[in-house]
Amino acid sequence: MQLDELQDRLGPFCEEKYGAGANIFDVVKMPGHAGFAYGFRVEQGGEVESWFIRLPPPNVNWRGTADVLRQVEVLNALDGTDVPHCSVKWSGDDLQWFDCPYFVVPWLEGDVLRIGPHEWGAALSDHQLHDLGRQAMTALAHIHRVDPATTPYLGEPVPFEEDVMRWDRLFERAADPECLKDAPVVRQKLLDKLPSAARVGIFHGDFQNANLFCSTNTPKVLAVIDWELTGIGATLNDVGWMVTFSDPQAWAPERGLGPMFLDPETLIDLYNKAMGEAVPDIDWFRALAAYKFASITGFNLSLHRRGKRPDPTWEITAKSMTPLIDRANELLG
Repeated sequence: MQLDELQDRLGPFCEEKYGAGANIFDVVKMPGHAGFAYGFRVEQGGEVESWFIRLPPPNVNWRGTADVLRQVEVLNALDGTDVPHCSVKWSGDDLQWFDCPYFVVPWLEGDVLRIGPHEWGAALSDHQLHDLGRQAMTALAHIHRVDPATTPYLGEPVPFEEDVMRWDRLFERAADPECLKDAPVVRQKLLDKLPSAARVGIFHGDFQNANLFCSTNTPKVLAVIDWELTGIGATLNDVGWMVTFSDPQAWAPERGLGPMFLDPETLIDLYNKAMGEAVPDIDWFRALAAYKFASITGFNLSLHRRGKRPDPTWEITAKSMTPLIDRANELLG
């Protein structure tokens, strides 16, 4: 949706919510790749409020990652918990406003956790980084403690076996398949060693630095954001994902992802402390995360090279396809 069209549609929407005389301004496209998100401000009676609206991509079925009401389901379930998140102000599937489902949350001031050169996180002390890690992994533990019965809209749990095999279609369409030559070995090991006692509950699906929204002056996690991939299943998927992005052995030096956050052992320890117990099978979930991202990279590299979704950063990330598979193989023993 173009910004001028969105502003025109926000006019009657905000008059419905605020009353006559609401003035809409600062309508902007928000950064990031997850969904279609915009910021806007509303002034009425001298008071200004700032909002963030999420809409599904155009011309797609409103299912899976394009079903924004899945995110509403989880965000509503987090109200009343200790998980830092954005509470939903308005949401709905009434098409009169935007011709699609939507939800609106507060527009926070801050930034996602960035620790690369010249980024705000690069100036943080080791103590501040450790404290942010503690906040993040505690938030994750609290997400995993939420009763999945409170989110029936998310459907049934993803079986562990399916969580391995559903990446087959990406692997089969990957560019540079020679970089993934040992992926079938890892896939079989994952299937042979399926966990039997891992916790099943709500998972975020993409829990990593880029989805931790923080205040930057006094470092604090303000909200876990971008819930497009949320679902019900093995909660340790989130731990494996977060840890993999902080595992130097999983990435080529040219990975293009910037410096790591905290080391894997520290992140796992912080999560264990927040859960009050040592979690089982974590290496299996680390291996699954590495296998997933190697397959995702190969697929996105193919889309880039075919001009379907140009993004040259995948050429850099692709240098880690083999290290990711090798690391998964090592973790599986």
